Amino acid sequence: MKKLRVGLLFGGRSGEHEVSIRSAGAIAQALRHTDNTARYEVLPVYIQKNGIWQTGDAAARVLAAGIAPTNETEGSLWEFPSDCRAIDVWFPILHGPNGEDGTVQGLLSLMQLPHVGSGVLGSAAGMDKLAMKSIFAAAGLAQVQYRGVTRSQVCFNSQALPQVCSDIESALGYPCFVKPANLGSSVGISKVRSRAELTMALDHAASFDRRIIIEAAVPTPREIECAVLGNEEPQTSCVGEISFDSDFYDYATKYIPGRADLQIPAQLPESAILRVRALALQAFEALDLAGLARVDFFYCEATDEVLINEVNSLPGFTATSMYPLLWEASGLPFPQLVDRLVQLALERG
Repeated sequence: MKKLRVGLLFGGRSGEHEVSIRSAGAIAQALRHTDNTARYEVLPVYIQKNGIWQTGDAAARVLAAGIAPTNETEGSLWEFPSDCRAIDVWFPILHGPNGEDGTVQGLLSLMQLPHVGSGVLGSAAGMDKLAMKSIFAAAGLAQVQYRGVTRSQVCFNSQALPQVCSDIESALGYPCFVKPANLGSSVGISKVRSRAELTMALDHAASFDRRIIIEAAVPTPREIECAVLGNEEPQTSCVGEISFDSDFYDYATKYIPGRADLQIPAQLPESAILRVRALALQAFEALDLAGLARVDFFYCEATDEVLINEVNSLPGFTATSMYPLLWEASGLPFPQLVDRLVQLALERG
């Protein structure tokens, strides 16, 4: 039987470059697992931080090392390596902008080859927090109060800034969270408790994105996550919980081992678990997602309320990532999960 050639696309031009490399390493190992080695041939395709695509030995060395190379190769952004012609199905594991925001998904669609994960619309909506929350609102999903502003309002119009801050304070109060609308992994996020902190946080977020979202803080929330897998008939995993000692779930807490504790399955009332799983499916369908997604929630124990936070359409696949761990706990080991994702990509076409 001829092996299916899987183009494992990783790296990319975002602040999550290193996490992408680690995710790709775990996926490559799963595709070479005993259960999959007869079915798949892995063709690593590494996108350098400067946007140049690498294949062959150069990409394999990065994958094996697990870190980005010190020196990058120069080349043309518009010429893909000839090895790419041999690929049957793409497995993009590019986190953040220029990876999970619909840009690469559009490119792969133009190649007329199947790829793991959502298409252009789902990826873009899943990446842009303001677009995402607008869709959640239209779908009737309960969420925290939020406001959106633009870079021009906070950086180029000093006369408008006091009114912007007053509007945020009136609508959301303190504390609140200021975030770039189009970044992942808690990059550029600030928790603020005063007008002075708010103005600094808005300026900081504006350095990452032209659109900024400000969210009300939830009193003593429990952070709950659920994994979704499938296309037309998606399924949910068991529910997990993240706990940590830091002020919020920032980048360091997310990726440094030992900074956060994962409880799988989460110790929640059965009624809350059922609501989380049902809402995860609603969010998946509302955003027109496909293949996979991790859906994050806040559970307010005092009121027994479940609030949707966000969706990650291309979640991390490292050894400590919640998405594969949730499926492992649900009876689907990592190698079988990766195989299922490739098959879903072929099914979707």
